Amino acid sequence: MVVQHNMQAANANRMLNVTTGQQAKSTEKLSSGYRINRAADDAAGLTISEKMRKQIKGLDRASTNAEDGVSAVQTAEGALTEVHSMLQRMNELATQSANGTNSNTDRKAIQDEIDQLTTEIDRVSETTKFNETYLLKGDGAEKAHKVNAHDAGLDGVTLTDKGDTVDVTLKTLNAGDKISIAGKNYTIGGVAADVTSMLGDKGANIATNHNDVTVNGTTYKWYDKIDADTTAGTKGTAAGWYSNDPSTLNNKTQAVTADYADAAAFANVKGATISVGSKSVTTIDDTKADGIDDNDSTVITATKAYQLQTAEIVKASSIGTDTAAKNATTVNDAYDTATTKFTLNKGTVSYKDALSFNLHVGADADMTNKITVNIDSMNSAGLGVKGIKADTEQDATYAIDAIADAISTVSSQRSALGAVQNRLEHTINNL
Repeated sequence: MVVQHNMQAANANRMLNVTTGQQAKSTEKLSSGYRINRAADDAAGLTISEKMRKQIKGLDRASTNAEDGVSAVQTAEGALTEVHSMLQRMNELATQSANGTNSNTDRKAIQDEIDQLTTEIDRVSETTKFNETYLLKGDGAEKAHKVNAHDAGLDGVTLTDKGDTVDVTLKTLNAGDKISIAGKNYTIGGVAADVTSMLGDKGANIATNHNDVTVNGTTYKWYDKIDADTTAGTKGTAAGWYSNDPSTLNNKTQAVTADYADAAAFANVKGATISVGSKSVTTIDDTKADGIDDNDSTVITATKAYQLQTAEIVKASSIGTDTAAKNATTVNDAYDTATTKFTLNKGTVSYKDALSFNLHVGADADMTNKITVNIDSMNSAGLGVKGIKADTEQDATYAIDAIADAISTVSSQRSALGAVQNRLEHTINNL
């Protein structure tokens, strides 16, 4: 029995199939561009390949994320550039309105423009967005925030910020000092205590040294007590200060009393200039006990000056607030205080907290791949210029400080955004 076969043909067919399979794999690799298209191509190499592919695609996406971040930051910073310009214009207008040459009509026109600018600042804050994310109006619910205190342009005032409150220290005023409050010039008039202090001062202690004292240009000299009939036939003279020598008086029936018996007598003189040596005190004539001289409203007591300064500091610190600042040291609504120190409760205004978002600029889940961007609420409330007024000379003067704070706030925010953009550009180069 003979078995018929064609081994050569079968072998050729087998080799053809092998070659065709290899060709198919090579063609697949050439077509896909990948050396490993299935695990069988390289079991160990597949693991390494997919790990590398993940990292490469992750880095590509991270680079795109960073570029998106740059775009968002540039959008916010561009809008704030215009807010800066509007605030600079508001500062110019407030400075103009603070000048005394403006009429009420002029200031009304200035106020109209300021109102329009604050409205536009709010509009920019409400509408600036990137990929449906609003960038300049904060995030979350509105809440009360503290507003910076201001010194009302007063000389020698020190503000010490304590967070929710401010410790205010006023310059100590003495009789004869000059001070400007709310654009008005005052002279500090003396009170009895000032005269007593001067007369009892070391080197000019009239009680022991019996110095000459001048009252409104008339000099009074000290004379000791003279017993009756010892000189000039007088009945007697009391010890004290006289404008004339009592020994020259001819009064045989009545004792002569001194013009001023002691320091207290001088201290009780109202509306007079009292001098000892090179020192002098002009006393205030204040029958109404309101701290203002009856004959000259520019002469006030130091206590009155402290009260006026306190009221102006409270007013200046209430600009842009929903709830005004308040003197926490006294409960008097007039904000008066007879001391040089008091605590100020800051005013508050409501706006949203800062918007915060993270840019993921790495292929891994590592938190160091996060770049945080914080953008504060940049509306008029957040900038401290909500409802700002410049329609009077004094309001305009105080508005200048509030606008300066707003400009500083925008500058800080733009600076922070610029720093983030620079960082992102370096990140992109590294990716």
